[in-house]
Amino acid sequence: MSYRDVKELLSIRGVKVDHATIQRWVYKFTPLIEKGFSKRKKPVGNRWRLDETYIKVKGEWRYLYRAVDKEGNTIDFLLTKRRQRMSAQSFLIKTIENNGKPELINIDKSGSNKSAILVYNRRALATKSRIKIRQCKYLNNIVEQDHRFIKKRISQSLGFKEFESARRTLSGIEIVHMLKKNQLIDQDESMFKSFESLAV
Repeated sequence: MSYRDVKELLSIRGVKVDHATIQRWVYKFTPLIEKGFSKRKKPVGNRWRLDETYIKVKGEWRYLYRAVDKEGNTIDFLLTKRRQRMSAQSFLIKTIENNGKPELINIDKSGSNKSAILVYNRRALATKSRIKIRQCKYLNNIVEQDHRFIKKRISQSLGFKEFESARRTLSGIEIVHMLKKNQLIDQDESMFKSFESLAV
């Protein structure tokens, strides 16, 4: 839903608030909720599917790097301004720091993703700790299908005007998506209560 949709829902329930205020709440509280989620997130598999998709911010294309495991669980995500090796490398390092090192990463024909993994492997001290690369578009269907949920949520809004606002809103969308996948340790049957537990 867009911030204006949330404003309408709140007004039905007797809460008068401007859509800009809701945006400020998202801006302020999403990093705290994201931090809480990362502490309680279930472990992911060690075979990853990594890909990026396009997001429009202020009329310009930006790149949302995303990774899922072979079960379809979200591993991590990162919105970047450019699609290049350094962006892919930043995403890879962030993802490994938050989730541990995978045994294998499946990618499509993206040169930046392959270069990022090769650079990481070159810096690895032990040969056994290197990440295997597999380039198979068919096996990346899992992450490409998963992009659709995010794109669907974005298409319902009026679009992003600022990069940082886009980044924080997307973090919120990704967290809700992970809750739907039951990726939170001790997750309550009610998704609302699970989200509430992250916010307190």
